[in-house]
Amino acid sequence: MTKRLAFVFPGQGSQSVGMLSDLATAFPQVKETFAEVSDILGHDMWSLVSAGPAADLDQTENTQPAMLAAGVALWRCWRDSDRPKPDVPDVPDVPDVPNVMAGHSLGEYSALVCAGALELSDAARLVAVRARLMQEATPIGSGAMAAILGLDDEQVVQLCADQAGNQVLEAVNFNAPGQVVIAGQREAVERALPGAKALGAKRALLLPVSVPSHCTLMRPAAEQLQAALAQCPMRMPEIAVIQNASVAAAADIEQIREWLAQQLYRPVRWVATIQAIADRGVELFIECGPGKVLAGLGKRIDKTRPTRAIFDAETLRAAMTEAQDRGNP
Repeated sequence: MTKRLAFVFPGQGSQSVGMLSDLATAFPQVKETFAEVSDILGHDMWSLVSAGPAADLDQTENTQPAMLAAGVALWRCWRDSDRPKPDVPDVPDVPDVPNVMAGHSLGEYSALVCAGALELSDAARLVAVRARLMQEATPIGSGAMAAILGLDDEQVVQLCADQAGNQVLEAVNFNAPGQVVIAGQREAVERALPGAKALGAKRALLLPVSVPSHCTLMRPAAEQLQAALAQCPMRMPEIAVIQNASVAAAADIEQIREWLAQQLYRPVRWVATIQAIADRGVELFIECGPGKVLAGLGKRIDKTRPTRAIFDAETLRAAMTEAQDRGNP
């Protein structure tokens, strides 16, 4: 009996100076992957990730390609490891081959690269365009995002409707039960915070981001991104990828492109994504990126299917061991 694996890739916000440094000493794939992205962008991404400064790494135009490279590098470390594999003829049943992938927001690009739908070089170009368009979509300081903790989804959706007035205010990330992110024009987001507290929210706090992602304000960026997506070579993924905009795997390449564009202004339904993956019989989730954000969300969504984050040599070995163990009868 073999287990079924899902690989999930985090998005913007999981980055940190020094990420993957430990792994890079043992796996050349790390620096090689960052070098590929650096060649496309024209500047040394590994130097920025290794030494900072953090303020530069946290700029959207740097964060997005850095997180793309990090997710792909970790996948390559897993894929290319020298771990013995069972002598079975059906490769998809080997424990270290995932049955499905997904990415949270930006992480969807890493998932598509690792699933074989995109070349890393093409994804790096797309992500650079995506970051620029998102930053240009709203004047700096005019948009905001906030996390609302302790209310159910319906309460947050109604809160946005009540507080929006004639401005944009939407629930945009359904991350876990009782954890929803809202986005829109800054005045509307700030207006919603005391309203959330009045409804019983445990916390309602602004997030340190410069772009109000996944809301209607990003529609102009999505329309421009469509042109770049149309020019980008793609293949059908070798591994199913559950996309954010639809909580489904695309039926054709045009659908992949369409859903990548829609992702900019449609909510990330992460709870529904994890549930859709679980419905495929997945037993173990592997978070492929720095930090443990998705592992933390996974515990709140489905305690019966663990998520193991891999971000250094120790966590990589531990996840591989668990993947093997869970495949034994």
